Amino acid sequence: MAILGNIIKGFIDVKESFSSEHNPIKEQQAVLNKLLSKAKDTAFGTHYDFQSILDAEHPEKAFAKAVPYFDYNKIQEEWWHRLQDGEEDVTWPGHPKYFALSSGTTGKSSKRIPVTDDMIDAIKQTGIQQVFALSNFDFPADFFEKEIMMLGSSTELQQHNDHLEGEISGISASNIPFWFKSYYKPGEDIAKIDDWDARVQRIAENAENWDIGALSGIPSWIELMLQKVISHHNLNNIHEIWPNLQVYTSGGVAFGPYEKSFNALMGRPITVIDTYLASEGFVAFQSRPETASMKLVTDEGVYFEFVPFKPEYINEDGSLVHDAPSVTLAEVTTDQDYVLIMSTVSGAWRYEIGDTIAFTDVERAEIIITGRTKFFLNTVGSQLSVNKMDDAMKHLESEFATKIPEYTICAKRCEDGEFYHCWYIGTDDQLNEEEISARLDSFLKDANKNYKVARSKALKGVRVTTIAPTVFHEWSGANKKKGGQVKMERVMKEDKFKEWEEFVTAQ
Repeated sequence: MAILGNIIKGFIDVKESFSSEHNPIKEQQAVLNKLLSKAKDTAFGTHYDFQSILDAEHPEKAFAKAVPYFDYNKIQEEWWHRLQDGEEDVTWPGHPKYFALSSGTTGKSSKRIPVTDDMIDAIKQTGIQQVFALSNFDFPADFFEKEIMMLGSSTELQQHNDHLEGEISGISASNIPFWFKSYYKPGEDIAKIDDWDARVQRIAENAENWDIGALSGIPSWIELMLQKVISHHNLNNIHEIWPNLQVYTSGGVAFGPYEKSFNALMGRPITVIDTYLASEGFVAFQSRPETASMKLVTDEGVYFEFVPFKPEYINEDGSLVHDAPSVTLAEVTTDQDYVLIMSTVSGAWRYEIGDTIAFTDVERAEIIITGRTKFFLNTVGSQLSVNKMDDAMKHLESEFATKIPEYTICAKRCEDGEFYHCWYIGTDDQLNEEEISARLDSFLKDANKNYKVARSKALKGVRVTTIAPTVFHEWSGANKKKGGQVKMERVMKEDKFKEWEEFVTAQ
């Protein structure tokens, strides 16, 4: 009998039943007030006169009017560089103990995003909220006694001047509560291994010693780890070695493109729970089984604003034009994609995280990730967002009975002087590329009227090249780093795409 599991499950159920009703709008107003109050005497708070914003009749409007948007380059050049020189009280009181390294999905150079003690605490508290929300999923008591495989970046953080650096998943894992360590796998020693391939090899070697009930991590890297375990032990599926695996918490990217290839590694269906942990903070998590949408974390150290995702508000590099209008949580609707803006207890202010989201339920503040501002393909007016591209890949999976976990695209002027959408699609099957091109083109014409118009004018056609999915993983390893928070770029500019095509040819 699962005695401990029954105790834990009972505590979670009781705690959730006594939880008061949330009011996301009021919670956000309170978070903004706390952020401004705590940071008003910092260099940033003094410069933008946070006290006058706090005294305003409508602080949300005064805040949006007084403080400009910041992407990483702007806030780094104007403010955060002072933190890396050891200065205190710059954009948040004190000095951050950690910096999260994030190359995102573009470029080789890492961003350094401050992670304060207040942010570590906010991430922990959000994690506890997520655990309590498990009562909505009605898992059996013995689930709460199983181990959890958290596959992120290395927890061996690097000392740099007076702070530690690493990816946010490694920073979070290095700060797990003491009571959780007995559940946490692969354990501290293996989690510290920096080399991705070596770490996954050790996981495979130790897999039979663990009773894994849940997985957590970026889908593409979780899949590679599962494939390694299955291959190492000569299994048909992962449930042959982890029979009690019931849950996978995905994070950072939309799970849809990976669903088919992920399920192929399972012996039976498991529950997939989406989470949204970024280097800048814990944004959202799925709190109930009736929907795949995620609940914004509106009460733990992050204040959100939303800019309607329209071409006229986006610069060519994916940043916002300075006068793009923002709305608060009280003003959003369900029929609009938004650029996500965050102000946080780590001293990010009106920060463009680079993601686009859409609300599926305004009252519950539930969202889905719809793409990246830099991955909005609008060359020759096609106006394709990542969610439309993801939908197209799922359509092709169904049409050709295949699995397509990875892809990338470029709007490229080819040898005839015309623009084409050039796709590289990851699949292990031998497929007719011309037929895929025709089906893809037809689907996008039906799904997106702007694309259909572009195809009748400046967009000449579609070209598809199929390659093995492993090429995408090797590209990530060559350009950034395997594992952790690294994600494949879905849309490339022509200069980057030239490097990509040279890389593919060399494989």
